[in-house]
Amino acid sequence: MKSCSLFTRAPLRCMIRPVIPPAGAARRTPRLPLYQRPPAFEANLSDLKKWHDWAKNQASSIGSTFVELDNGPDSTLLLRELNWLVEDAIEQPSVLSSQISGDVNSPVSMRACLDELYSLWKQRIEERRPFQYVVGCEHWRDLILSVEEGVLIPRPETETIVDMADAAVKENADLKNGAWADLGTGSGALAIGISRVSAIRVIATDLSPVAVAVASYNVQSYNLQDRVEVRQGSWFDPLKDVEGKLSGLISNPPYIPSDDINGLQAEVRKHEPILALDGGMKGLKDLIHLCNGAATMLKPGGFFAFETNGEIQSKFLVNYMVMEMKGSFDRVNIVCDMAGVQRFVAGYRAQPE
Repeated sequence: MKSCSLFTRAPLRCMIRPVIPPAGAARRTPRLPLYQRPPAFEANLSDLKKWHDWAKNQASSIGSTFVELDNGPDSTLLLRELNWLVEDAIEQPSVLSSQISGDVNSPVSMRACLDELYSLWKQRIEERRPFQYVVGCEHWRDLILSVEEGVLIPRPETETIVDMADAAVKENADLKNGAWADLGTGSGALAIGISRVSAIRVIATDLSPVAVAVASYNVQSYNLQDRVEVRQGSWFDPLKDVEGKLSGLISNPPYIPSDDINGLQAEVRKHEPILALDGGMKGLKDLIHLCNGAATMLKPGGFFAFETNGEIQSKFLVNYMVMEMKGSFDRVNIVCDMAGVQRFVAGYRAQPE
């Protein structure tokens, strides 16, 4: 997890069928993303425009206040989010921007009632609730993933791990044989991403029951149940049956130093799960655990890629794996993210001599 801005949305809007859990399913059902809800509500156009004008005024009044406070969103970004909310909530969002004079009392079909729209936008502005939690989804790569409180919102930078895994598979087709693991899967973004791109089998684990439910929902949304298996448990604990057999191991673990948590954006600090953020005193606790586990969980030649907080953590991990775990790994290297930050540490389990 990183402290980057949450405020992105990909342009793709593929439609996903809502998942109906099988009868007797034990896992909780995640909240349905707003854009997937049926248009079961109506409001007259006049009242809807009053809400929209109010919401625009709320966003415009913020100016640069949040930016100066903790590098949060400015009015321009909030107004863009408001447009996205309109797209998700209103069946024909163009009615708000139409220049054609019409009956102000004409009904408009919506996926949320007007009171809920007022409440959702108040949460966004007054509580700094992340927009992704407001609408219940995040656009990531070519995916639309369900997210909610208790689940880390996937960041654009993490997409690079999917490309790294795909490059490793293309270089060595044997990595398609056997399972991969995505540890601390959260929404299931990485597991779903690499399974779709590289057509490999992935076991996704997470300690959080909320994350397990949301990841399972997202896996079913993309009909990947045959490729992606979601298991609940801490890190390597649910993987005893594949010890020493994994072809690949990927993770975006908690890596924010504990002392830095209070300096994060309110959207992150107040709302995202601390379990997915706090990496201990130097942010390295879970990263070191992953390095140690990779030495026993990966098969010889197996690939790994871990996300870090940046250059200092990445260089520490490389030194740790090369020097402290000498002979365990091969071709350990640092990979930059899209912004040029030394974000990822990758390599391979050493082959026996």
